[in-house]
Amino acid sequence: MTRKSRMMGAVAAIAFSTAATSAMAMDEITVAYFTEWPMPFQYAKQMGTYDEAMGVKVNWRAFDTGTAMSAAMASGDVHLSVSQGVPPFVVATSAGQDLQIVDVAVSYADNDNCVVASALEIDKDTAADLAGKKVAVPLGTAAHYGFLRQMEHFGVELASLEIVNMAPPEGAAAIAQGAVDMFCGWGGSLRRAKEHGNVLLTGSEKEELGILVFDVTSAPAPFVAENPDLVAAFLKVTAEANAMWADPANRDTMLPVIAQDAGMDLDATAETIDTFVFPTVEDQLGSRWLGGGAQEFMKGVAQVFVEAGSIPSALDSYETLVNTGPMSSIGEM
Repeated sequence: MTRKSRMMGAVAAIAFSTAATSAMAMDEITVAYFTEWPMPFQYAKQMGTYDEAMGVKVNWRAFDTGTAMSAAMASGDVHLSVSQGVPPFVVATSAGQDLQIVDVAVSYADNDNCVVASALEIDKDTAADLAGKKVAVPLGTAAHYGFLRQMEHFGVELASLEIVNMAPPEGAAAIAQGAVDMFCGWGGSLRRAKEHGNVLLTGSEKEELGILVFDVTSAPAPFVAENPDLVAAFLKVTAEANAMWADPANRDTMLPVIAQDAGMDLDATAETIDTFVFPTVEDQLGSRWLGGGAQEFMKGVAQVFVEAGSIPSALDSYETLVNTGPMSSIGEM
């Protein structure tokens, strides 16, 4: 059985499972999220706001990578994934998994990057010296996409590198121990890796090259189709938490709660979340994001992965993978 046929079988299974569950009226759902990735929704998570607004028990499950989130959604173990990277979403859907994007969770050009070990003394002007080096990269993730685009920009042949598939926590430990020459990842792992090296490009420099970095809230398409009001209620709570965080008057109240949920101290939480941008519902529905920009970006991400040999082929279009229905209905709730 091929990888694609296995994936399609899993998708068919989850479609049947989701429809059956909906018919019986769901009384609980499972939502995936990242630890050490502080976001306003975690305040609502800790306050029990999601359970109250949605009328169901919300079980929260932590993950290390967006690829693991895709696998959990394929198996039916997870119904919604908060802050899944666009690249792992693209990898999964290009392989046939029936997922949809329902909102833009966060934009973070400065919080996903590659770090070169200090001892090498390699920066953007000497990046060609990376040839022959060992790199820790979580394959199929936003960090992987950023790594591929940066190597393309610097003219470093992938074949000249020893690329090791490592989740960010493992990669951060490896660069600290001198086991790898370069780390690629995000969040707390990136912060720890930067204690042992330097980035090649800043967030703004990456954006100038068209290397956007943002995460989405994703879900199996059958789940969204069968539970549009439930999804809309989830997105409404998230949007309200983002709006609450946008008011500086709420920072002292929210930050300690978010830090505790993220498993981070206050300083690290503040340092991380201050590099994040949380688009409003209005902005998300505009052309830059879900009104066309995200779909175009996904096509570009897929093409980069195809050219790098990471996926066999791209979809003809990624237009149908964005479902703005639930978000658009928030104002009517």
